Amino acid sequence: MKVAIVGASGAVGQEFIKVLEERNFPVDELLLFGSERSAGRTYKFRGKELTVKLLQHNDDFKDVDIAFTSAGAGTSREFASTITKHGAVMIDNSSAFRMEPDVPLVVPECNAADALVRPRGIIANPNCTTIMMVVVLQPIEKLSHIVRVHVASYQSASGAGAQAMAELQQQYAQLVEGKPVTVEKFAYQLAYNVIPQIDVFTDNGYTKEEMKMFAETRKILHSDVRCSAMCVRISALRSHSEAVWIETEKPLEVADVQAALAAAPGVTLQDDPATKTYPMPLFTGGKDDVYVGRVRKDLACDNGITLWLSGDQIKKGAALNAVQIAEYLIANNAL
Repeated sequence: MKVAIVGASGAVGQEFIKVLEERNFPVDELLLFGSERSAGRTYKFRGKELTVKLLQHNDDFKDVDIAFTSAGAGTSREFASTITKHGAVMIDNSSAFRMEPDVPLVVPECNAADALVRPRGIIANPNCTTIMMVVVLQPIEKLSHIVRVHVASYQSASGAGAQAMAELQQQYAQLVEGKPVTVEKFAYQLAYNVIPQIDVFTDNGYTKEEMKMFAETRKILHSDVRCSAMCVRISALRSHSEAVWIETEKPLEVADVQAALAAAPGVTLQDDPATKTYPMPLFTGGKDDVYVGRVRKDLACDNGITLWLSGDQIKKGAALNAVQIAEYLIANNAL
């Protein structure tokens, strides 16, 4: 198995390397690609030093079976044909192809089989906040069709990349030392703050991040569900959290929802108010699953359930989900 990572020096690219090693993914040869800024850097994989090659329009992807790409939508669009022309399956972590009708948008716990039909040789990895939410929605959908979702996300600095994480840490250090605060990756200082904007605003007043949650949820779940989101950046480092209100066609019992979540793949239920047991980003970083707690009846909706979830944005929200797609393809002889 010959595997490539495009954007190897970024936060998600680095996570790809870790996840492939953690999961003992069947890699015979791993190729790393990046921009002019990162070309020449070296990273370890299974004890060997690998050098990042400059991403170019050439035949470097000949004989590559799977290419994980996480270098931004512009790069993905520009290099898609170069990456796939020799038959490589491109699993793309950007927003470039997610809503293209001939590109499957896949979360393995929800719609793994969609990855089998990929006329362009591309499979899209969804937005991180969407991934975490649909993993939790899927077992509830099996109990009763979900009609409507309201969600407020609490998104970590990692969603804006490695430099954003470094800037948040730098800001706290600068504040402690009484120095001027560096603000470059976000519109405002993030330390000791929350910013109610992620991505740019659209004409309807929602941001692109919020609209992704609306459209991507429907595509992944093959559903007419409507999702209204408020996406907020907080000063957590790498785990996102979400407060979710779910309206189903018929009323559900809390115990039944908890049982379905506890049995669901990719979900860990942490829900015991008596012992103050619930998920928090401080503890979900580095974990594979999406953690869920605070499951209860919605007092404002007869058919409503509300819950809280938290998960690692770089891992399940990006690299792990893509690797799980690849594992599904291998298991089904679909490369």
